[in-house]
Amino acid sequence: MTQEQWTAVDRYITDLLVPPDPALDAALQASAAAGLPPHDVSPNQGKLLLLLAQIQGARTILEIGTLGGYSTIWLARSLPADGRLITLEADPKHAEVARANIARAGLSDVVEVRLGRALDTLPQLAGEGHGPFDLIFIDADKASNPDYFAWALKLSRRGSLIIADNVVRNGAVVDAASSDPSVQGVRRFNELLADSPRVSATAIQTVGSKGYDGFAIAIVTADQ
Repeated sequence: MTQEQWTAVDRYITDLLVPPDPALDAALQASAAAGLPPHDVSPNQGKLLLLLAQIQGARTILEIGTLGGYSTIWLARSLPADGRLITLEADPKHAEVARANIARAGLSDVVEVRLGRALDTLPQLAGEGHGPFDLIFIDADKASNPDYFAWALKLSRRGSLIIADNVVRNGAVVDAASSDPSVQGVRRFNELLADSPRVSATAIQTVGSKGYDGFAIAIVTADQ
């Protein structure tokens, strides 16, 4: 199996099951033109997030890590008319691009892009009385995943869904001696999933146009 074949299969799946969408295509183009890193989820992964949110019946969503707002648009489209999504972004340039992409998709009334380090804005959300959220998507700097998971639990309820991207790291997650802070952050995050009495979780490996990685999915089984 090769990256070329994984990408071809992703393209086949996307062509069949993910219809072309001008707002989503424009979001990717605008992000690339602005020089943002190409770390967005793939189209079929974006639709997976939308389906999971719909299955969950989510009315409130928290996203940790906005980038250009591509996954934000997918998640926000899952919400009912009175739904709300808050997405946290540390980089001012990324937040600016994301706001424009979200506005172009007609979702400015649904989505709030909150600028600042997530470890600063998460306590603010809690202090303002936000949460519990029905779904929390973690896709920011991986070294901080353990802290993001702790906050996700604080902002959850029994039945909340927590999803984290990039938890396999091209297989490097199995290397306990890795000096990569992202790998160690993901390893600690996975250990916390295993140790927490409040969640039931699993992780799946993925291959595709984004390479070899994976998602972790957890459901909160108990209130605090």
